[in-house]
Amino acid sequence: MLELLEKFCNIDAPSGGEEPMRSVIIEEIAPFCEYRIDALGSIIAFKKGKSRSTKKIMLDAHMDEVGIMLTGITEEGFLSFTTVGGIEETALVGSRVKINGLTGVIALTPIHLLTSSQREKKVSSDELYIDIGAKNRSDAQKYVSAGDTGTFENTFRRMGSMVKSKALDNRIGCALLADIIKQGTEHDMYFTFTVQEEVGLRGAAAAAFSVAPDYAIILEGTTAADIPGVSEPNTVCHIGKGPAVSFMDRATLYDREMYDEAFKTAAEMNIACQPKSLASGGNNAGAVQKAGSGVRCLAVNVPVRYLHSPSCMASIDDIESAGRLAKAIAEKYAVK
Repeated sequence: MLELLEKFCNIDAPSGGEEPMRSVIIEEIAPFCEYRIDALGSIIAFKKGKSRSTKKIMLDAHMDEVGIMLTGITEEGFLSFTTVGGIEETALVGSRVKINGLTGVIALTPIHLLTSSQREKKVSSDELYIDIGAKNRSDAQKYVSAGDTGTFENTFRRMGSMVKSKALDNRIGCALLADIIKQGTEHDMYFTFTVQEEVGLRGAAAAAFSVAPDYAIILEGTTAADIPGVSEPNTVCHIGKGPAVSFMDRATLYDREMYDEAFKTAAEMNIACQPKSLASGGNNAGAVQKAGSGVRCLAVNVPVRYLHSPSCMASIDDIESAGRLAKAIAEKYAVK
């Protein structure tokens, strides 16, 4: 599974530009399931199990990652941009980005040229620019134009019991879904690899309407703020304490029975599991829950430090446990 995760993380596919990711996922899952692509570009896969299910189960993970979109080119050849998805400005400064195969550096005015008041002010994305080494606007226009998108340049690394990479949100979920499909399931299940989560849960809304599941399990990466200077409950969840199960976030109030069942199942399997302690953020469940006549939803999250940055970090044990737990719960609800 880790080899699959690395392969997925090395793909550049921001919201609206998921085609490279979609192609690789299809390459991986096509021999093991039926699939189709909907109008927005999400993959809707059906895995026939050893037994028929009595309820329709959908497991979901989004394909897209946060990124940047170019908005203009200065006379000097520097690129202005906006973010695609929520990226904190401090994560942008000094980062390397990939645009059309080129490497660019996100920069701002050097600190020794700032006034004391400017140094104290929070950095705004309007003050940042991308340097691709172009001589001038004409030179830059040979390679890029307004509307082009880019992502953080990746350096996937295994660091002891952890992995570091861009786009762990949500290539973790994609790798786990693909792995479950390859393993096989006891019961029939749907798997959706959806687009445009980072810009408004759009792909999941259409996919869930199409599948019309009774139950949905969202596999996602979520913020782990178990770092110096952050106290409970603002840590949200902890690396190494297993998948974090949401009871509520800004987009969804989760099904209480499924929430309780997640902890019961984790105990039965001797898997560490923790509640997501802060009702923050949101994921595809916010759209899936409202699809059609309504869907009962659960979110199984992998704790990720430094989310939406070039160097996200997650525990290998947490990732593998999340996949095992999600599959076990799905099997239970398939015959609920």
